[in-house]
Amino acid sequence: MNNIRQYQLPLQRYMALMDLQEGNERLFYKLLIDNVEELLPIVYTPTVGEACQKYGSIFSRPQGLYISLKEKGKILEVLKNWPERSIQVIVVTDGERILGLGDLGCQGMGIPVGKLSLYTALGGVRPSACLPITLDVGTNNEELLNDEFYIGLRQRRATGQEYTDFLQEFMTAVKQNYGEKVLIQFEDFANHNAFDLLARYGTTHLVFNDDIQGTASVVLAGLIAAQTLLGGSLADHTYLFLGAGEAGTGIAELIALEISRQTKAPIEECRKKIWLVDSKGLIVSTRKESLQHFKKPWAHEHKPLSNLLDAVNAIKPTVLIGTSGKGQTFTKDVVEAISSFNERPIILALSNPTSQSECTAEQAYTWSKGQAVFATGSPFDPVEYNGKIHVPGQANNAYIFPGFGLGVVMSGAIRVHDDMLLAASEALAQQVTEENFEKGLIYPPFSNIRKISAHIAASVAAKAYELGLASRRPRPKDLVKYAESCMYSPIYRNYR
Repeated sequence: MNNIRQYQLPLQRYMALMDLQEGNERLFYKLLIDNVEELLPIVYTPTVGEACQKYGSIFSRPQGLYISLKEKGKILEVLKNWPERSIQVIVVTDGERILGLGDLGCQGMGIPVGKLSLYTALGGVRPSACLPITLDVGTNNEELLNDEFYIGLRQRRATGQEYTDFLQEFMTAVKQNYGEKVLIQFEDFANHNAFDLLARYGTTHLVFNDDIQGTASVVLAGLIAAQTLLGGSLADHTYLFLGAGEAGTGIAELIALEISRQTKAPIEECRKKIWLVDSKGLIVSTRKESLQHFKKPWAHEHKPLSNLLDAVNAIKPTVLIGTSGKGQTFTKDVVEAISSFNERPIILALSNPTSQSECTAEQAYTWSKGQAVFATGSPFDPVEYNGKIHVPGQANNAYIFPGFGLGVVMSGAIRVHDDMLLAASEALAQQVTEENFEKGLIYPPFSNIRKISAHIAASVAAKAYELGLASRRPRPKDLVKYAESCMYSPIYRNYR
């Protein structure tokens, strides 16, 4: 750690850690587990974003498996080249929408590599059972196409039938090679493909989309925990989203599902408490014809409004959630407006990396005069306002997906069901202590993340058994203990 801390730039620390992962995997995980709060922003957002942007220049040895259009018809053979046979979790990307940074093509590999190192460090999935994959279908990023250090195919993205067939071959090959129970996590695909892939393969494969489902689950956990802090229930709130892509609509749908479970009301009714603003303004029923299919359920009766501030003043939300990928969009006017009609507004600025956050922690607490219950996607330091220290929570998917993955793997689940996501959210919310609430936190600290992951894994596994989706029999009596016993630990054995 002393050597890592000598580096001034986060990117240099990232490179040193990647070298360590390559050279001494056990030591890498030991460091990551023991210093999770310090190293998480390096191996994951925000530093991993910069690493992907410069991946070609910092490239020393390939990590993970690259499958390009050139291998069409031979994907199964390519998969067989990977030295490990028993794979439990695959994280796959095509690099089209990396964080809020856009199309980084083949250089998106940093994301599956980073995610899987967290599956191991935070969720205890053993490193040899993790497989990072990048599907190289080209890139539309002109800068990369002209960059002498770009590591991928120098051609524009494959689309339409060519793309569909390529993915079909990939999904079939994975099932053929690794069986029914390998968890395939789709990561950083563009909106249109992400929803289609989840819908197409959700019934035939064990698939999970972290951008849609993981984000939704972690945000829902924060909102459930916030109810303990503020009193009341999820159904008492009005929700307004800025951003109606994968994250926004995914979170909205899971909130509606949970309200529907709690109140026994039909989900269509519950959706009416939730409003979304996209680049064209408030999503309303008069726009229904021109909307993408995933936005249609959120088009409610209202006069059209073209910007966020008008929407805040008209809808009067109690919860404001940013998933726009655009920085500084929660302006002073917006935060002051929501604070004027709420004693404790819940404000979640979720876009990553830090530069794309809708507002900073300091802005949120200052503009709301310390009233806001605030959390972000990327980490922010505590803020002092009027003599009180406010600690912003981090609605980081890393709370959910490692434990979720462990739960799926240890129960031998064959499909992912929405109820498993709700179970993960509730388990995470239960881990927030009185002491955390006193600081205004709606998430537990990352320092005991492995304990938290074990509880999430147990809840997810319990739900999989209850739904009849778990194939590992008999069901262990104590699922938390079983989860802990399944977790990889980077310890050196004692030899006499």
